[in-house]
Amino acid sequence: MNMLKQGLTASLAVLAVTAGPVLAQAWPVKPVRIIVPFGAGGGTDIQGRLLGQKFQQSMGQNFLVENRAGASGLIGAEFVARAPADGYNILFTTASLAVNVELFAKRLKFNPLTDLEPVSWVSSVPLVLVVHPSVPAKTLKDFVALAKRPNANLIGAHNGSGTTSHLSIEMLKLFGGARVTPVPYKGGGPAMVAQISGESDFSFGTALAAQPFIKSGKARALAVTTAKRSSAFPELPTMNSMFPGFEADNWYAMFFPKGTSKDIVARLNSEILKALKASDVNEFIRREGGEPVGSTPEELAAYFKREADKYAKVIKAANVTAD
Repeated sequence: MNMLKQGLTASLAVLAVTAGPVLAQAWPVKPVRIIVPFGAGGGTDIQGRLLGQKFQQSMGQNFLVENRAGASGLIGAEFVARAPADGYNILFTTASLAVNVELFAKRLKFNPLTDLEPVSWVSSVPLVLVVHPSVPAKTLKDFVALAKRPNANLIGAHNGSGTTSHLSIEMLKLFGGARVTPVPYKGGGPAMVAQISGESDFSFGTALAAQPFIKSGKARALAVTTAKRSSAFPELPTMNSMFPGFEADNWYAMFFPKGTSKDIVARLNSEILKALKASDVNEFIRREGGEPVGSTPEELAAYFKREADKYAKVIKAANVTAD
């Protein structure tokens, strides 16, 4: 009897050791959903579909994008957080998730930091500080000096309360002592229209939205918000070159529900890194003004926590509330 128990114990131990790799090799055995928590046609949606095509080609299974928009991306994020941890629901989201940890703290029904399993950082798109041509500032230094004047009161258009474009303006006030007034618009398009029409003096626009107007001379670019200079705007300095710690990129990343097998996480991570090297994916991200990144799950987890902590400090200091 004892020998039988010992044999069973040994067999179970072997199964425990081998089950993970076998599970990862078998996954996926049915279609996988990529949940994009924003509407169709945007940068998140298009990147998600491109990546899904690459995963399908590589793994021979359908990866279907499903748009679950609403509540600044929280509806889709909560759906994935509550989904079974079996590898068949992936969240593809943006930096807004890090902002929402604090911005919607009293309303959240899940914890983005503990209820999601980080897989990989995918890409990073800078915001660009642009001014209307009538603003007498040719450089970032000029603009900061202008904005700090006692009677300055420059108007800054942004995409809505709590967005990275809004929090960038608040960081300009906190880091640089700028005397500016943030004014919300219903999205990046209307904010950029206000910017180029002269209704506002400046904005932190997404690279893709700002590029055409910079090229046409309807807006003057002064700096980018990413930690390093952008390949799309190599001539522009970074905000943190003047204000260390001033970083506010629009990043994109993938997550599973918490508790998903580490082997499945590792498999998807390797597929993401492979997809980012594909010319069509790489070229699309760069056309958007971004940089393909890629990371380990651990690197994304650490970065996500730093981002959430950073934005929490800005939100509290500036007393930002959700619309």
